[in-house]
Amino acid sequence: MNNTFKGKTILLVEDDPDDIYLIGEAIDECKMDVRLNIVQDGEELLEFLTRTGNYAEENQSPRPDLIILDLNMPRKDGREALEEIKAIPELRSIPVVVLTTSKADEDLDRCYRLGASGFITKPVKFKDLKETVCKIGSYWLDTVLLPEETDQEKKEET
Repeated sequence: MNNTFKGKTILLVEDDPDDIYLIGEAIDECKMDVRLNIVQDGEELLEFLTRTGNYAEENQSPRPDLIILDLNMPRKDGREALEEIKAIPELRSIPVVVLTTSKADEDLDRCYRLGASGFITKPVKFKDLKETVCKIGSYWLDTVLLPEETDQEKKEET
């Protein structure tokens, strides 16, 4: 892994291999200068963010600038994972955009109550998915100013 990468990092939390491929292709076509890390469920997401389990080494789990989160996954779904992320003070400021097939009002309401930064229903057509991913990247990685990881947070991780 290239440890000198200075661009932004997106953490994609998705269990469907087709969606992982399509979102990756959309990111490439949007020409985003990002490192894309992928985890496949909420348990793996929390290991990545807390640098435990398979992600104990810092170079295996860089702090993401943006999390794109699916809701319906095995082991621990996105709703549970979102609640746990937002309960950890040093992770709370990482924007989490929910990208899901759900159109349920209760999912929309719950995700925002839990601290999601955005809620988007996955478009069916690749052209629309690409447009959505480009907008997410442009807004969250290029437009919005987000706090960087503090020196104290870095010290606590070591």
